[in-house]
Amino acid sequence: MPIQVNIHEAKTNLSKLLLQVQEGQEIVIAKNGQPVAKLIPATQCSGKRVPGSAKGKVKVEPDFNNPLPEQVMESFEK
Repeated sequence: MPIQVNIHEAKTNLSKLLLQVQEGQEIVIAKNGQPVAKLIPATQCSGKRVPGSAKGKVKVEPDFNNPLPEQVMESFEK
């Protein structure tokens, strides 16, 4: 179960919190009681991609493949 700390507590005790994270503990940093960030061990990020994991989260507009406006294209040529 993650431990929740406020921003001040996280700044004050960052070294101690990082030691806990290295041991596998998840730390949630909250602002006004609302979670804003999570500290997790770097090895916990698998980097594996799961097909379909973004389904319903990404929207591709119908004009996605249309040419960019001339003004935008010109900015790349400078």
